[in-house]
Amino acid sequence: MAKYEHLQIYRASFEYLIYYENIVKGFSIYHKYTHGSDLRDTGREIVKLIIRANNSRNKSPALEELRICLEESRLILRICKELKAFKNFKSFETAINQVTTKMTPLNQ
Repeated sequence: MAKYEHLQIYRASFEYLIYYENIVKGFSIYHKYTHGSDLRDTGREIVKLIIRANNSRNKSPALEELRICLEESRLILRICKELKAFKNFKSFETAINQVTTKMTPLNQ
């Protein structure tokens, strides 16, 4: 099994997951258990896909799934923004910038 803790994308995605966990704590009860749950789930899935891609000989399928998962995460963030689930705009801005930064290398 290949090591993955040293990968920059793994560390950044793990930080992103922790950031989402902390952001969702501030959501209202309704948003916490609907959209917040989706955010946490996609955050965990992103980290798992990075590990899967790192351990695969053919990385393309896992990286394609990762790209799709990041796009889904961006969609959930936009929905949360429109529904005013975030306590402030800065939380949304930080979250969307993290996702967009991670997607850039995958789209090339």
